[in-house]
Amino acid sequence: METKFFPRRGMIFTKHPEFDNVKVAMFITSEESEMARVCLVEIAPGSETPVHTHENQSDSVFVVQGRGETYVNGSWEPIEPGDYLFIPRKGKHGTRNTGSEPLRLFVHHGPPMLL
Repeated sequence: METKFFPRRGMIFTKHPEFDNVKVAMFITSEESEMARVCLVEIAPGSETPVHTHENQSDSVFVVQGRGETYVNGSWEPIEPGDYLFIPRKGKHGTRNTGSEPLRLFVHHGPPMLL
């Protein structure tokens, strides 16, 4: 695999395959790397990724834009730009947008998820 560069002006968001009112801009997929899947997730105001787990992946999440809440260790916690979350495999997690603008999360799944 060669080094990749993804300029913001070229990012394309598509509908998330599982969650309504959630979009994703894919950077690195399981077809390109056996180590990670990397994407930017955008959650519309008033929408969420419901509480769920990943059987085989850990998540590394950095809040880029917007405000919301994330489900961590059994409770909902406020999140804002600059916050970071690490979710171990099988860790319960979810995120909801409580703000008025899109909530953008930079997400790294390791090993990569198949979507």
